[in-house]
Amino acid sequence: MNLQTEYLPFLIPVIIIELALMITALIHVVRHDHYKFGNKPIWIIVVVLIQIIGPIVYFVFGRSDEE
Repeated sequence: MNLQTEYLPFLIPVIIIELALMITALIHVVRHDHYKFGNKPIWIIVVVLIQIIGPIVYFVFGRSDEE
């Protein structure tokens, strides 16, 4: 059995979760102007380049409580 096909059932859900988190975080960053710290360009870079951890960091530390 090929190594890629062996891990494929695990990788597909991880990739889908990663993309969903990234898209959700990007939409939120673009639509809102208030952040706990940082600014819009920094958060876009963090969300896009730091894979699964970037969107989670944004939602925990970057998103402002006021909408």
